[in-house]
Amino acid sequence: MSAKKTAAAKRKSVRRASQLNPEILIFDVDGVLIDVRETFWLSALQTVHEITGKRATWAELYRWKSKPENNDDWRMVSNWVSSMGHQVSYEQARDAFQKYYWGENGKPGNVLKEKLLVSQKQFSKWASRCELNLFTGRTRREFSYTFERMPAASLFRNVVTMDDVKNKKPSPEGLFKILANRDPDSALYLGDNIDDALAAKAAGVPFMAIIPRESFDFRNRASQFRELGALAILNKVIDLNSWLTKR
Repeated sequence: MSAKKTAAAKRKSVRRASQLNPEILIFDVDGVLIDVRETFWLSALQTVHEITGKRATWAELYRWKSKPENNDDWRMVSNWVSSMGHQVSYEQARDAFQKYYWGENGKPGNVLKEKLLVSQKQFSKWASRCELNLFTGRTRREFSYTFERMPAASLFRNVVTMDDVKNKKPSPEGLFKILANRDPDSALYLGDNIDDALAAKAAGVPFMAIIPRESFDFRNRASQFRELGALAILNKVIDLNSWLTKR
């Protein structure tokens, strides 16, 4: 996209953001509500190393996560190692990944390192203002392990996992399921992946991207999200508060 078109898209997003007053908040989970660098992403690096014999870098992982249809880590690993000459199916990538994430033979998995990025108090504040929902690429089992034991779980009206839809992100099916024929402009979706932005665009749901400023290739990733219509680039999900207070 040319600089002129990029500037025009940014002005359009700013105008739309100024008019937005969401009644429905929809959150992605990984990288938004949970720090997954030492869980899902580390498991992906370990799986790539196991299959290829080569140590994958964090920079490589971020590049692959920035490609469409790689929100699903199993799909990403399959695509990644196949590009290196190791033809691995989705199912094979999934099975190799699982032992690092969940653990095996009595060895604990990376799942034990799950870190929640939002407090119960913050969830409660959002719930007092808006209807809360989750649209995640996690399986129901992965979601349940972390969220269903939390008091905040009761605050979410709808939870859509990959097991609840026929088509995974970037399909907007999960967003349509949550909206249930309600006006897309009454909602706001917050995600950190290109597939989140593509799903939001397809559903006509306003979108904000979560990208920590210190993260890899911040400027290019932010530009990519803006081209897809992101209304704002937030450093962390709780930065939503300062934006909502202006409403």
